[in-house]
Amino acid sequence: MRNNIEKFSTSAGKIWNALNHKGPLNKKKIIETTKLNKKDFYIGLGWLARENKIFRENKNQYKLDNTNLTIEIGKIAGRIWKIIDIWDEVDITSIKKLSGVDENQIYSGIGWLAREDKLELNEEQKFRLK
Repeated sequence: MRNNIEKFSTSAGKIWNALNHKGPLNKKKIIETTKLNKKDFYIGLGWLARENKIFRENKNQYKLDNTNLTIEIGKIAGRIWKIIDIWDEVDITSIKKLSGVDENQIYSGIGWLAREDKLELNEEQKFRLK
């Protein structure tokens, strides 16, 4: 379980390094530079937002700075936390159905909660609270 959450940290680190070395980048360039898939990009984004390290300019342009994503991602993270609290163990598909939130936003919320060290991911790819 721990390795999956550590992977989330690694995704965030790759995004941070790309932005630190190249400056502001759009989502496509970050994904190309880091070789992350879309899911890991959004998880890393949520992790960095929780650390107050990433700022979104326009729709898809990101830079290192105090975050402006707290309300957006934090609200989704709260919704996800509540779902997991009620259901005990939940996979992404169930979170999507229960929350009514876009899958990319769910992954950002997962990254946020993982950074807060509130989640575990089991072998069946189900999340539960610590």
